[in-house]
Amino acid sequence: MSNDTATAEAAGPAEAAPPVAEPIPHGLGVSLPPADARAKTEGTFPYAADLWAEGLLWAAVLRSPHPHARIVSIDTTHAREMPGVRAVVTHEDVPGAVLHGRGRADRPVFASEVVRHHGEPLAAVAADHPDTARMAAAAVIVEYEVLDPVIDPEQAFEAEPLHPDGNLIRHIPLHHGDPDAAGETVVEGLYRIGRQDPAPIGAEAGLAVPRPDGGVELYLASTDPHGDRDAAAECYGLTPEQVKIVVTGVPGATADREDQGFQLPLGLLALKTGCPVKLTATREESFLGHAHRHPTLLRYRHHADAEGRVVKVEAQILLDAGAYADTSSDALAAAVAFACGPYVVPNAFIEGWAVRTNNPPSGHVRGEGAMQVCAAYEAQMDKIAKKLGLDPAEVRLRNVLATGDVLPTGQSVTCPAPVAELLQAVRDFPLPALPKDTPEDEWLLPGGPEGAGEPGAVRRGVGYGIGMVHMLGAEGADEVSTATVKVQDGVATVLCAAVETGQGFTTLARQIVQDTLGVDEVQVAPVDTDQPPAGAGCRGRHTWVSGGAVERAAKMVRTQLLQPLAHQFGMSTELLQIADGKITSYDGVLSTTVAEALDGKELWATAQCRPHPTEPLDETGQGDAFVGMAFCAIRAVVDVDIEIGSVRVVELAVAQDVGRVLNPAQLTARIEAGVTQGVGIALTENLRTPRGLIRHPDLTGYALPTALDAPDIRIVKLVEERDVVAPFGAKAVSAAPVVASPAAVASAVRAATGRPVNRLPIRPQAAVVTAN
Repeated sequence: MSNDTATAEAAGPAEAAPPVAEPIPHGLGVSLPPADARAKTEGTFPYAADLWAEGLLWAAVLRSPHPHARIVSIDTTHAREMPGVRAVVTHEDVPGAVLHGRGRADRPVFASEVVRHHGEPLAAVAADHPDTARMAAAAVIVEYEVLDPVIDPEQAFEAEPLHPDGNLIRHIPLHHGDPDAAGETVVEGLYRIGRQDPAPIGAEAGLAVPRPDGGVELYLASTDPHGDRDAAAECYGLTPEQVKIVVTGVPGATADREDQGFQLPLGLLALKTGCPVKLTATREESFLGHAHRHPTLLRYRHHADAEGRVVKVEAQILLDAGAYADTSSDALAAAVAFACGPYVVPNAFIEGWAVRTNNPPSGHVRGEGAMQVCAAYEAQMDKIAKKLGLDPAEVRLRNVLATGDVLPTGQSVTCPAPVAELLQAVRDFPLPALPKDTPEDEWLLPGGPEGAGEPGAVRRGVGYGIGMVHMLGAEGADEVSTATVKVQDGVATVLCAAVETGQGFTTLARQIVQDTLGVDEVQVAPVDTDQPPAGAGCRGRHTWVSGGAVERAAKMVRTQLLQPLAHQFGMSTELLQIADGKITSYDGVLSTTVAEALDGKELWATAQCRPHPTEPLDETGQGDAFVGMAFCAIRAVVDVDIEIGSVRVVELAVAQDVGRVLNPAQLTARIEAGVTQGVGIALTENLRTPRGLIRHPDLTGYALPTALDAPDIRIVKLVEERDVVAPFGAKAVSAAPVVASPAAVASAVRAATGRPVNRLPIRPQAAVVTAN
């Protein structure tokens, strides 16, 4: 035994060298996980419903049980006298503007003379216990003179005005081409789209805290904090500087997350009592208060030649805006502009209206306007194919839009529009196995395991849907966002008022800074209205505008970092590059780390991003109204029990133009979520409102698709053709699959049953085939 061996044995077994840690991938193009993923999965992430403050009071809101009634009197005496009640507010207690609204200020904070929809707020109460607050709200005595509600949007044209502004919110007549043009084949259809609720997964909640200067701070899950701040300041009779909104954790959003009619009473109560006030809405209150997708009536007539090429489209589109305008004008513009879909249509004559009724308010929900018309124009393409005896996919391919084509609004499509490539990808993707090719115990009949139907009554159908959406605001909306990037002690911080609603902005911001500056640790500061505005979180705004602002600020910091080195070596900063935390020159003379270059420096920069301007549609529906567009093609495969009308979506194959993949995992999740939301629109989601009353305002009566209802979703192609005017070249990805999937499912049910399927969601009787 050698001395070396003896020494080794005496010292004990040698410890293995620790494994070298693999570098964590970062920057654009990788699947960087969200920073808050662990907290959310462990249940420690703070949402608005979790907030607390010393001396907290609880709020409750009294809402109208009628969709239409004249208010004779409101008596709050009994409520005020209840023990524990600290304040009761009505329209008489609003010190500032009595009207508010996201698109148009036409909605009262509290109804004063008339109620116009079921669930409209009339009073709010603050008490020392939530049960006391609810009982006090119920003790407010309101005497009504019940009026007949206007619930049919077609009747709104002739009905007595429901609002001082009248019943017509907007009318868009679009005229494009030759009105006398005609085709050899003519198909017509009447289509109805139901009311979808955005159904935010978490409770709508908020906390208002009065400030010593007479102002108030609102802690909300807001998706548009600066817009909400300005509305609150006007309502409270305060300056915007006296109202601060702090964005709390947003538990998911597919629309405007918080109803302003929910937020505004909260601050009024805090100002009146001088105490913090918290309000957590019940699920019923959420259904009654926030905006829903516009129910829509659509009449279409398509003219086509003998080859199936569309010659002319005539359409009438009627949106039910409910009691107030909200964003109905924007939804109508999208519906009219995209009424012909992603197809070349030389002649189009579209009439669109948005009208007030006594139904629940409608507003921004993902893909608004575009989703409704997609269901109709895709049904028309199926009818053309059937009448001419052509393959439905082939008819679509003969008509698809491409870059350089012109929309019926007269706007040229300058962004990438690979519609044909998308459709070919889903058409050529292998079809799923037929039930007879799989073991019996693996086949689920429509209706679920051990469904009521028989295998012999099941028919399979294949259908297509091609959707298009616009990105950012439209018709002259000033889309601008501001961001600041700071670097100190090797840590970068991003300050931007873009709200993380689940779309992944905070992750994207981290990736942008990592990619630009080579800094591993990037933090995104919480959002509040002390920061410059970034706008609402919808239509891909934050990927484009806020992400662009972050990129510009990071590049300015990059220049500050590289300038001393470039000067030292007598070269320009453009000859230096940052990669994997190292700074190198083009010739290899300079090589150092980012950490060494920072060496205790504090660098920061602020930048804005504002896309090119747009213009409103004119009196004939013409104008360059949109900044950019995104497209999606989906092929649906369904099994239908033609005896009982139940439908099982077997598979949805998706192809989408995304511009550039910035985070693969995040992008996949967004597409799958959008497709699943579309399946809900197609089959289950319909907020029923007989005589204007919301029936079953809960998640038992309103059937959201669950994980068990989600079909196999195959993302067969992502076209990465960068949009040169967009930062990073990326496009919004969430709304387009929501728009296309309901149309694809309906198309597949038509193929399986031969029935017209002209209503969404698809009712069982629409899928039943009776024997002749």
